[in-house]
Amino acid sequence: MTTAPPRPLVAGNWKMNGLASALAEAATVRDALGRAGAGAPEVMICPPATLLAPLAAVAQGSALAMGAQDCHASASGAHTGDISAEMIKDTGATAVIVGHSERRADHGELDRVVRAKAAAAHRAGLTAIVCIGETKGERLAGLTLGVVDRQLAGSLPETVTAANTVVAYEPIWAIGTGLTPSPEDVAEVHQAIRAHLTQRFSPSGGGIRILYGGSVKPANARELLSLPNVNGALVGGASLKADDFLAIIAAYV
Repeated sequence: MTTAPPRPLVAGNWKMNGLASALAEAATVRDALGRAGAGAPEVMICPPATLLAPLAAVAQGSALAMGAQDCHASASGAHTGDISAEMIKDTGATAVIVGHSERRADHGELDRVVRAKAAAAHRAGLTAIVCIGETKGERLAGLTLGVVDRQLAGSLPETVTAANTVVAYEPIWAIGTGLTPSPEDVAEVHQAIRAHLTQRFSPSGGGIRILYGGSVKPANARELLSLPNVNGALVGGASLKADDFLAIIAAYV
């Protein structure tokens, strides 16, 4: 029996961008989704923590979902400046990004830390969007598939299901650079990710969504999002402007 592909997800990661005025862009996206027909993907915006509650108010009752950009592994405690998955859930968010390459690089987050954060997301009833990807040096050395497999093995907890986890493949050298791997390279990596998920998390592994991220923009979205085992996109800079973000979403409409 052939399993239907999972519903695509297009998630915008605003990173450390956005003041209250940026909510107007989110409202434009919300309104456009209200006019979208059948076949539209799930759409999510992940703003900075300061905008979680305000964005929840903007998105309430609409098709626009909201996620956060990081969480602490503990539910509460003496962790000044951190935010728990339970706190994120309390804002109305449904997901949280963990293990983004910028967190791994800027904050020294290892796979085991990402794994603990993903487990915390599951504990709180959030979807964990777990990021993986290789550096340019690793790509040039032919190590991409090994790096991706190692990160999956170390970053995904045993609580993973198709309902509570999304994997985002973001080659680090393509994030914010305007560079993208070839469609063939993307397809190869996503196939390897699918094989890992299917083997390790049977029977739900085939339904776990795998997003591509790394300089996704309106000009390349349709080609990238039509590839096998690419179930959506994690969009950075292009998600900050509603027109660009909606043009990427339109790849599915």
